[in-house]
Amino acid sequence: MARSGSRTKAFAPDPQAPERCCDMPGCASVAGYRAPKSRRRLRDYWWFCLDHVRAYNAAWDYYKGMGPAQIESERYSDVLWQRPTWPLGALGRQADESRLAEALEDLLTRRAPHRAGAAPPGDLREPLATLGLAWPVSLAEVKARYKELAKQHHPDRHGGDRAAEERLKEINLAYAALRARLPAVVPAGAAGPAP
Repeated sequence: MARSGSRTKAFAPDPQAPERCCDMPGCASVAGYRAPKSRRRLRDYWWFCLDHVRAYNAAWDYYKGMGPAQIESERYSDVLWQRPTWPLGALGRQADESRLAEALEDLLTRRAPHRAGAAPPGDLREPLATLGLAWPVSLAEVKARYKELAKQHHPDRHGGDRAAEERLKEINLAYAALRARLPAVVPAGAAGPAP
């Protein structure tokens, strides 16, 4: 599939070439190929005919005149898109490592809104109320409370009572909602997931 405005062959002249003669002294051929003037002026071009652009490209050495340390520095700066860098922190100042570690831990464990005394997430308020639990809560506490309430409200224990059956359904739904969400939630003070 041909792209619009693209060359049909690799050696075809540039479709955006100006109508002019080759920049090589003494050549009167039509210039259809561009070549950068220097490594510092990569967007400023010489315009050559096919023979002269081939000769120019064969002799081109981007790193010509540079020592090994300069070449390595240039390559490193290319990796960073020629942009300045500085140590982690605000514009070169040292980062407060304890604040950084805490923020990273909060991000990784998604526990920022789940600190002691904080309100539970909106989607967990109703399930917590149904099971009679307070936030923050661990999965072990949820399981223990679920077993307790399931035994207490099981219909077999109440002779097939419909009200007990409906209450058990609510408890099951609340437990399922909490169980699905709690593995990703680590309350404050609990160990985070293993790396």
